[in-house]
Amino acid sequence: MQRPAGRFTAAHRGGAGEPLLCLHGFMDTWRTWELVLPRLERRHDVLAPTLPGHAGGSPLPPDVDDDAIVDMLERTLDEAGWATAHIAGNSLGGYLALRLAARGRARSVVAFAPAGGWAVGDPAFAAVLRMQADLHTQTRAAAAQAVLSAGTPTGRRAATRLLTVRYEHLPEDLVAHLTLGVAACDALPLIEAALRTGYSLDAAAVACPVRVVWGTDDVLLPWPSTAVRFREDWLPHADWVELDGVGHAPQLDVPLEAAELILGLTAA
Repeated sequence: MQRPAGRFTAAHRGGAGEPLLCLHGFMDTWRTWELVLPRLERRHDVLAPTLPGHAGGSPLPPDVDDDAIVDMLERTLDEAGWATAHIAGNSLGGYLALRLAARGRARSVVAFAPAGGWAVGDPAFAAVLRMQADLHTQTRAAAAQAVLSAGTPTGRRAATRLLTVRYEHLPEDLVAHLTLGVAACDALPLIEAALRTGYSLDAAAVACPVRVVWGTDDVLLPWPSTAVRFREDWLPHADWVELDGVGHAPQLDVPLEAAELILGLTAA
């Protein structure tokens, strides 16, 4: 079903079974999961919210930081009637999934290229955030052309170059929507908060099964340099999966494989 590219909603919920929370990445919306939802919903009650400060999501609280975002996600779980849930997350959403697990709210976690794994002192951390601030500014300036651009293969490739290796299968309306979502995101306060506080994880408190998935062709958070703290300090005993020739967002790049990686862990 084609949806209007510029229509943003707070969440999607569908399916039946054990609860599954899907958390998108920075400047995305819940629709990043659209291509995997049909398979996930055959076995799960799926809730995919739009994160605070993102297009369709709730406003950011004053003095936002990642603790405040995790607090808001806990309220989302409470409102859904879920004490715990399986959680899948990509990028920022993968990091937030692990933070929820450290609070005892996860039955399992599948994290696709979770943010926050840079080695302490790695200048790439600040460089990526500055690049995202520039990307937000550029996308806002070009937002009026998003639908027209997504109607061409060249435009779809340009719009998805940081997210996927493959783009030919991506629907035009989804690509346009994701581009407009970047433009509509309240990005700068989140970037400033990340630069101010960094990323932290009480890894000892994560008691559920964890699978970390990384595409070897991820150009936004390159493997393995941006996974150092996860691999060496926080989650060395997780189930680590490398996807050859896949980019930053496997749920968009290889949706069938991404869905099976989630379902394989939740079934266990």
